[in-house]
Amino acid sequence: MKIDRLIGMISILLQKEKVTAPYLADKFEVSRRTINRDVEDLCKAGIPIVTEQGKNGGISIAEGYKVDKTLFTSSEMQAILSGLKSLDSVSGTNRYQLLMDKLSFGSSDYVGASGPVVINLSSWYQSSLTPKFELIKDAIERKKIIEFHYYGPGGENDRIIEPRLLIFEWSSWYVWGYCLLRDDLRMFKLHRMTQIICTNEDIEEREPQLYQMNPSEVSWTNEVYVTAEFDGTMKWRLIEEFGIGSFTESDDGRLTMTISWSDKASLFSWLLGFRDHVRILEPLEYRSDFLELLDRIKTRNKFGIEGAD
Repeated sequence: MKIDRLIGMISILLQKEKVTAPYLADKFEVSRRTINRDVEDLCKAGIPIVTEQGKNGGISIAEGYKVDKTLFTSSEMQAILSGLKSLDSVSGTNRYQLLMDKLSFGSSDYVGASGPVVINLSSWYQSSLTPKFELIKDAIERKKIIEFHYYGPGGENDRIIEPRLLIFEWSSWYVWGYCLLRDDLRMFKLHRMTQIICTNEDIEEREPQLYQMNPSEVSWTNEVYVTAEFDGTMKWRLIEEFGIGSFTESDDGRLTMTISWSDKASLFSWLLGFRDHVRILEPLEYRSDFLELLDRIKTRNKFGIEGAD
């Protein structure tokens, strides 16, 4: 960590005309005494550090001291820094900020990745997500097997996998790896994983496979098709989830859409989110099934979870 801190200090001093020891101490989460020792070490290494006492004093690097600039353009570096900053949003550390400081030294054009794009990969469940993220990331880097309890649509069970990648997709974090239970590559959502441990057992050498995800090439197994009508107030949601061309709009503002889904239960669960702003047009048997579901919900809310005796 010390060498990282020293490189980070050089980066900051190349970007800023002058900084104070308390500023550096806060930046690197160390004491002021540690910063003073670091300054001495930099001077011994031949870096021309200048310190000034007093009200307007501080630490600076001698004028005229230069290093080679990066071969990246400002916009290219800005994109890199924005991506790095996004990782700190989920890792719960400032390690990527320190890396940003190293990459951006010698130029003040992109200090702090303050470009036009901000990527936040954190979650409402950040306190539980960060430890999972760090544990799995460490297991991937060390090529170790992990075990965990998993809650999925088909039930819950224990899984053992050889983790390959941490993936942010569909607005959630997943781990992609070789599942020893299914004897195949699988994706697992981090929010559904509990009791995660790293076994320290080495991953078996397997034929490498690249992860590829092209939404236009994904083959979903859709078994149910329903035509539904939505209030005009739901236009924003249909556009958000399916796009502007997914429905037709009548003169009175009602929206008609044919939906394909993997199974009826999941489809009804999605339709319930529209409350009284949707009705099923066809097939008629699905309309009856949906109304029956609403009656069951009404009964359970009236008489309790177990229903009436």
